[in-house]
Amino acid sequence: MVEWPEGTVRGTSGGRSYMVSKTCFSGGRAIKLVATELGGTNYISLNVYDLQRGPLLKPCEMPAQKVIAFLADLCAQK
Repeated sequence: MVEWPEGTVRGTSGGRSYMVSKTCFSGGRAIKLVATELGGTNYISLNVYDLQRGPLLKPCEMPAQKVIAFLADLCAQK
């Protein structure tokens, strides 16, 4: 997720197209990512915090497995 560009970019995951918005806070130590499926109803929202003990994933009102599967397959469209 660190490599994903900040701002809003079109991407794909699981064979679906999304508009993905990434915002960084606290010098990049906190990241908010929101993805809205284009032409569908799927929605992904999460925060990642870079803590001293390692990264902490905080999905927003959805199972962590759904977010992890989405991130594992996320690619920017060119």
